[in-house]
Amino acid sequence: MLLSKMRWEYEHPSEEKVKSLSENLNISALTATLLVKRGLEEVDEARSFLFDQKADFHDPFLLKGMKEAVERINKAIEEQESIVIFGDYDADGVTSTSVLLHTLKELSAKVDFYIPDRFKEGYGPNEQAFRYIKEQGASLVITVDTGIAAVKEARIAKEIGLDLIITDHHEPGEELPEALAIVHPKQPGCVYPFKELAGVGVAFKMAHALLGEVPAQLLDLAAIGTIADLVPLHDENRWLAKKGIVQLRKSNRPGLKALMKEAGVSLEEADEDTIGFQIAPRINAVGRIEQADQAVHLLMTEDMDEAEELARFVQELNKERQKIVSTITEEAIQMVEADEGDQSAIVVAKAGWNPGVVGIVASKLTDKFSRPAIVLGIDEETQMAKGSARSIPGFDLFFHLSKCRDILPHFGGHPMAAGMTLQADDVPLLRERLNQYANETLTEEDFIPIQRVDAICKVDEITVQTIEEVSMLSPFGMHNPKPFIMIKDAKLEEIRTIGANHHHIKMALKDEDTLLDCVGFHQGELKDEIVPGTHISVIGEISINEWNNRKKPQLMLKDARVDEWQLFDLRGKKDWEKKVSALDPEKRLVLCFTEETKHDADLLNVPLSLVNGENVSTFDLNDKYVVLTDFPADTHILKQLLEDQKPARIYTIFQRKEDHFMSSFPSRDQFKWFYGFLLKRGSFHLKEQGMELAKHRGWTKDTIIFMTKVFFELGFVKIENGVLSIVLDAPKKDLTASASYTAKQRLMELDQTLTYSSAKELKEWLNSMMSEVSPVL
Repeated sequence: MLLSKMRWEYEHPSEEKVKSLSENLNISALTATLLVKRGLEEVDEARSFLFDQKADFHDPFLLKGMKEAVERINKAIEEQESIVIFGDYDADGVTSTSVLLHTLKELSAKVDFYIPDRFKEGYGPNEQAFRYIKEQGASLVITVDTGIAAVKEARIAKEIGLDLIITDHHEPGEELPEALAIVHPKQPGCVYPFKELAGVGVAFKMAHALLGEVPAQLLDLAAIGTIADLVPLHDENRWLAKKGIVQLRKSNRPGLKALMKEAGVSLEEADEDTIGFQIAPRINAVGRIEQADQAVHLLMTEDMDEAEELARFVQELNKERQKIVSTITEEAIQMVEADEGDQSAIVVAKAGWNPGVVGIVASKLTDKFSRPAIVLGIDEETQMAKGSARSIPGFDLFFHLSKCRDILPHFGGHPMAAGMTLQADDVPLLRERLNQYANETLTEEDFIPIQRVDAICKVDEITVQTIEEVSMLSPFGMHNPKPFIMIKDAKLEEIRTIGANHHHIKMALKDEDTLLDCVGFHQGELKDEIVPGTHISVIGEISINEWNNRKKPQLMLKDARVDEWQLFDLRGKKDWEKKVSALDPEKRLVLCFTEETKHDADLLNVPLSLVNGENVSTFDLNDKYVVLTDFPADTHILKQLLEDQKPARIYTIFQRKEDHFMSSFPSRDQFKWFYGFLLKRGSFHLKEQGMELAKHRGWTKDTIIFMTKVFFELGFVKIENGVLSIVLDAPKKDLTASASYTAKQRLMELDQTLTYSSAKELKEWLNSMMSEVSPVL
């Protein structure tokens, strides 16, 4: 048995709807299942999603405020007014700024940009920045990816004679800023048909409106910001991402080419993972460590030498960001593990922690401990703590933090993530309250991470053709995640570790006559957790492994589960002590059946229990890792021990001093010869002459002693002072009437079953011991 690390959640889709899509669109049941699970149940809707039909962009002028914004911008262009684009320091903000900069420059506008300093100014518009922009001669400010909450700042802009156009996508509050125009799909009265655009999506719509056509040349930037900001990838966001990736692969932007060269990634093969794991983190790193301006310059430059210099700079910042994150994460983990209390929610804070990366650290803590986590950096001068929070399903961060408004002068977010600022002295109180709320809200099950499963497949359903068909659902992201596939109860044909340090695992699963490779990174420990031949269930992402022009399907393993008990056969293995010592002490139960084993000085230094006829019924083997170091003289005790028990695993060692099966078990002819010998001699001194006789006959002395014991039990001989003599009038008896003879016979047979059987035969035999069916020896 092997417990999964996560809770696997699967909801069965409508079989009727799956069949309808499969037949009407001529697609596999797997692809049809994935479409239905994503809410694409109607044939026309699913066809459009898969085959790009009706993929036109919506009219940008459906956005409330767009007409007024475009008119004012065109006026500023005509009169050569100074325009400033006010952006944000993340990848969405940087790409939004770049999209509008490209557009306005193409229209010959007099334009510049301003991104606030994360550490000195914080998020969004601020009075000091607006006054500075006005002093520089600007008359129009256009915000991108920010501004919808800038009620106070909008009033200041109006007071100082600065026209303000706000484009944003964040949740609007009850009071909207008093601006010349607000372009926001979620604002009251906006009839735009799609509400989930990222900041760059809104900027792209403004570019569309200003240019009078879809700016295809800006789709690569739009895709980067859209995917990086984790907005739902459906409807218009899907087309921005999908068409944008196509544009990205052929992009001539020197900055992107140079950046990907530094990352060691091919731009021509870019996909959503390239954006999510290579481009976006590097762009974000600039604003997390320094001013984000250089990231904008990287995307805007047309000079390759400048691009390469900027890309090297960004790469170094990203490496610095990784080091900072690693250091803070390590320190935070040490804090959590050093806390003796039971933390249902994690709140850690330290002076000097970079507030630009604490969100990443909070995510890592949540992943590691499966707890809501808040990570705060403390400014030693102001004694203010600033940080980010991440949550787990079942705990609404925004709701519970809302109850702490008295100590959180600045905070915002949603159920799964939040940002906040508070006095450093209030951190202990925040920790106390959050743990109280978590204890009241969460159950033990909530602390086990959830992994949704999109479809359950058999091994032979995972083919190259099917995987290529499933890829038509890409790009994957929010609300269209990469499919997680479950393969249930397949036979584990092979398992081995791979990689220089054996940290990774490779398995071969078999179903009927079909094999499927599974690769699990950083899961090398599974090698000692699963026995080949076991039936195993796995979940993971399907992909195609292409090597030497050959394509093979494979599953990238995320989690594994074994529902049946497992037999770990350590018979004859020299390293069995090391393996047993490494077992979980909470589950490990080491048993022996003889005093000799109990007191064996060579035995491993772990708790060891002696099983006998008096205490055998007291052992609870259910869900335990049971280690059988030796075995009893007969099956009765073993049967009593195992019957109606359900151990998770059994480790068989069956250590013994005497090889009962391989040692000579005297034949009836040997008994007959020895009896005749005694009859002729009349008497025989066992101690003095036994060894000499054994050598003469090629027997062991133990063989002679055993036959003597059998004859004595049958009454055939008597022993006085070590001398054997025949009892002439003894009644005839069969050898099996001797207790020693039958015990030796049973032990020999048991030895053969337990020591020389195959692992498969042994497991079947042990299975019979656990059931009501009597074992067959």
